[in-house]
Formats: sequence, structure tokens, C-alpha cells
Amino acid sequence: MIGQLRSVVVDCPDPSELASFYEKLLGGERLAGSEDPDWVVVVASGTRIAFQRAPEYVPPVFPDPHGSQQFHLDVLVEDVELAESQVLALGAKLLASDNPDDYRVYTDPVGHTFCLLWLT
Repeated sequence: MIGQLRSVVVDCPDPSELASFYEKLLGGERLAGSEDPDWVVVVASGTRIAFQRAPEYVPPVFPDPHGSQQFHLDVLVEDVELAESQVLALGAKLLASDNPDDYRVYTDPVGHTFCLLWLT
């Protein structure tokens, strides 16, 4: 092993706002002392997710055969209908899904894709 994963870092226009979305989505907590306006860290299920200000942020386009999602998170849920209503209330947007029996694709409030998936 060369090193250990410390954080997943997400570019965004407003770190505090996007951190709040993911705190609610993943049941995470903001790391104490991470109230820098340009850098906020949330810990969810033992993983650090950091949000850094990117003043020229441009969201990915999905689906785009000529582009990239940049990254995405898969979020396991027990009840997809309930989870969907909750993420939509937080500001997520539902996108088309290739396989609606296993997962659904959404964007967070600034356009990063994430999936809700459930065991069938």
C-alpha cells in the first residue's frame, strides 16, 4: 500500500450549501472546525467528503456520450420511493435511468450525478 484514502473532494460553487445536501442525504456530520467558506468536510459512514469552492464550476452533463460524469456516488436505500421523495425535497433532480428496477440516477443541487440503488 502506498497510502490511505483521506477524503473524496467535490468541486462546487458553494461548499457549505452542498455539504448540507450531503449531510442530509447520507446522515453525515460536518467535521468540527471545517467552516472555511472555501472548504467544508462532512463525515458519513466513516468517509470524509470534502467540498471545495470552484468559482468557475461547470456541472457535468449526463448522459453525454462525449463527456464524463467526473464522479458519482452510489447510495444504498431500503425504500426507493421514500428516499426519492426525500432527495427531491432536498433539491436533487431525477434523471432518466437505464434500469429502473435496480437504481435511479439523480443530480445533486449543483449537477453532480448520484444513484439511489436498492436490493431486489
